[in-house]
Amino acid sequence: MFCTQCGGTLGEKDRFCPQCGLATGVDAPRVERARLTRDIQNKKIAGVCAGFAKYLDVDVVLVRVIWLAVAICTGGVGFLAYVAAWIIMPKELPGPVPAPEFAGEGAR
Repeated sequence: MFCTQCGGTLGEKDRFCPQCGLATGVDAPRVERARLTRDIQNKKIAGVCAGFAKYLDVDVVLVRVIWLAVAICTGGVGFLAYVAAWIIMPKELPGPVPAPEFAGEGAR
């Protein structure tokens, strides 16, 4: 396989030409990125701080303390930002629900 721009030799799995950097059109495997959602499992009020903590991969207590400090120090802007994030951020989709276990034949 050859590059259409510079004529350089390409490997079968090359996504870019090693000489000129032109994209070859070979699809790369898609990596599922974490979405910014409200974490309903670990929420205290609405799950906004828990969602940011999960997205940024940090401790939720740290996010809550920083958000509270910003809310107090900025004269309420942090509270408005929290409410806006509450409205804008979607809820986290629930995972697969385990099948219920039956107590026996008599349970219907």
